[in-house]
Amino acid sequence: MSPEPIPRRRLLVLATIPWLGLQASHALDMPATEPLLTIKGRVRNPNRGPDAVFDLPMLERLPQLTHRTKTPWHSGVRRFTGPLIRDVLRASAAQGQTLRMTALNDYRVDVPMDDVQRWDVIMARLLDDRPMSVRDKGPLFVMYPFDDHAELRTTLYFSRCAWQLRSIEVL
Repeated sequence: MSPEPIPRRRLLVLATIPWLGLQASHALDMPATEPLLTIKGRVRNPNRGPDAVFDLPMLERLPQLTHRTKTPWHSGVRRFTGPLIRDVLRASAAQGQTLRMTALNDYRVDVPMDDVQRWDVIMARLLDDRPMSVRDKGPLFVMYPFDDHAELRTTLYFSRCAWQLRSIEVL
């Protein structure tokens, strides 16, 4: 006995669902190498227990953005390249009001979610087109577009640039 065909009207409705934003979320890949970053807290698309973990290839597959900017930590204008933090959060379906960023040396800073929605804040993985070692503040460095927006060139925003980033807790 063959299954009943789906009525034409129902097919039309089903075909419009992605346009309504009701797409099923895609499962987050498992890291193939050592994870560099853990997103924890309010994560709805985890891949390791309750957390979302990312290795370097996973971060490289996300769209990349480059900021050419001066910073207090480097001389001259430098090129920082990496994914937008909002894209990393979107991949893990993380939502909240505050991002508690923690570095390898346990430096912690709370960043309002509004920062990564309003500004093109990246998780830099390249400095002048080269991977950053831990010695060079890598492998991940939170970077704001300082030279694009004069209002970002303050101690407050500089303090939110966690280098040697290892985790983000979404609160």
